[in-house]
Amino acid sequence: MKNLFSVEDKVVLITGAAGILGNSMVHHFAEQGAKVIILDRNKEAGSVLEKAVKDNGYEAEFFYTDVLNKDVLNTNYDEIIGKYGRIDVLINGAGGNMPGATIAPDKTVFDLDTEAFKKVVDLNLFGTILPTMTFSRAMVNQKAGTIINIASESALRPLTRVCGYGTAKAAVTNFTKYMAGELATKFGAGLRVNAIAPGFFLTEQNRTLLTNPDGSYTERARQIIAHTPFGRFGEPEELLGTLQWLASDASRFVTGTLTVIDGGFDAFSI
Repeated sequence: MKNLFSVEDKVVLITGAAGILGNSMVHHFAEQGAKVIILDRNKEAGSVLEKAVKDNGYEAEFFYTDVLNKDVLNTNYDEIIGKYGRIDVLINGAGGNMPGATIAPDKTVFDLDTEAFKKVVDLNLFGTILPTMTFSRAMVNQKAGTIINIASESALRPLTRVCGYGTAKAAVTNFTKYMAGELATKFGAGLRVNAIAPGFFLTEQNRTLLTNPDGSYTERARQIIAHTPFGRFGEPEELLGTLQWLASDASRFVTGTLTVIDGGFDAFSI
C-alpha cells in the first residue's frame, strides 16, 4: 500500500537551514529519503551540517545563498536544476529579528528604530517572497510542487516587544494565502502553498531573551509558559510531523492554510 506521507526521492530545499529549527528539518527529511538542499548564508555552519548528514549515510548538499539577493538565488536555482533537474518542496525557513525592531518594556512605539524595522520586514517577508519567486519556477514547469512558509505565533496574536517581527510574519501569512490562489489558478492544482505558525521554541536568536546566563528562565519566558497549556517550550522535532504532512501527497488537497504548532498558546486565555 502506498505511503501517502512519503517524501522519498523528493528534492527538498530549506532556506535558513543551518539554524536550530532548520537543522532539525534537514536531518529529518534526509532520513526520510529526500534529497535535501541546505540553503544558508553561514558557510561554515552549512558545510558542517552537510557533512553531518552525509556521515549518517543520507543525501544533502549545501549551497551558500542570500535570500535577499536575486542574483545569488538565480545562481542557486541554475545549480540545483542542473544537478537534480527538479524542485519538489521549498521550505522558507530564513528569518529573524533584531533589537532595534523591538520595543523594550521601558520604551514606547515612538522609540522604534524604523530602519531596523525595515530590515526585519525585508528578511522575513522579502526573504520569503524572493526564494518563492525564484524556486517556484521549477514547480510551474513540473506542474507540481509545494511551498511551506514559516510564519509565527506573533502573526496571529500581537506580542509585546516584537513589533517588527510580528508585522513581518503576519505579512508572510497573507502572502501564503495569496500565493496559494495565484499558483493554483494560473498554473494548476499540483502547486500548493501553506504555512506553519510555530509557538515558542528556544533558538539561538531568542535564547538571551528567554534564558538567563545560568540557564534559568527569564520573566518573559515564565509568562510564555504560564500562557501555554502544555506548560513548556516546543522541541524542534515537534514541527516535523506537520512539515512531513504538508510536503507529502497526504495533503495534496490542502493549500492556503496556516497550521499552528504552539502547545495551545493561541487557544488559551485564562
